[in-house]
Amino acid sequence: MEFSEGRYTYINDTNKGPPDAIDIHHIIISRSSVQSYIFYLFILLSATFCFSFSHRCLSSLQDQSIAFLFSFSLAVCLVKSWRGKQVEKGSVTILPSFGVQLETTYRSGRTVRRFVPISKILKPVLNECVTPVTCYWSLSLIIREEEELLLVFKELHPPITMLVPIWKALCAAIVSGEFTGVHSN
Repeated sequence: MEFSEGRYTYINDTNKGPPDAIDIHHIIISRSSVQSYIFYLFILLSATFCFSFSHRCLSSLQDQSIAFLFSFSLAVCLVKSWRGKQVEKGSVTILPSFGVQLETTYRSGRTVRRFVPISKILKPVLNECVTPVTCYWSLSLIIREEEELLLVFKELHPPITMLVPIWKALCAAIVSGEFTGVHSN
């Protein structure tokens, strides 16, 4: 199953096979080329402004070349830090007998994974998050012997229509884990 809503695309890969089905859910963010170009233009203009400001303040040619190098190295650092924090894809892999693997892939290429054993998950929960500026839904896991909820998608705020199939699959995996005796202490 695959569908898109806004800038998010939902993909569900289900592998039927022994011993249980492996259910993989991906939420992919489409790249906005216009937004990227505007950001890069802003960085370039900021570097140019820093250079022109320092050019007026500094008199010697050597000081001006140092200001030029500083301005553009600052711009490069800003671009790298911005690109490194952008999320490209969030994935949830459900292994009904074992647990859930949460995976976040960033545009820089870095991938962060976390595995939660099925015996530690009490219940998946859909939360409505309301801020003074916006309202969005989040999917969380109530974890045994932990005080805080575990957010499935920390940096993403996908629409509720994409979170519901993942929530249903997690609920089904928890129920099947209870019937197979995985939750017993």
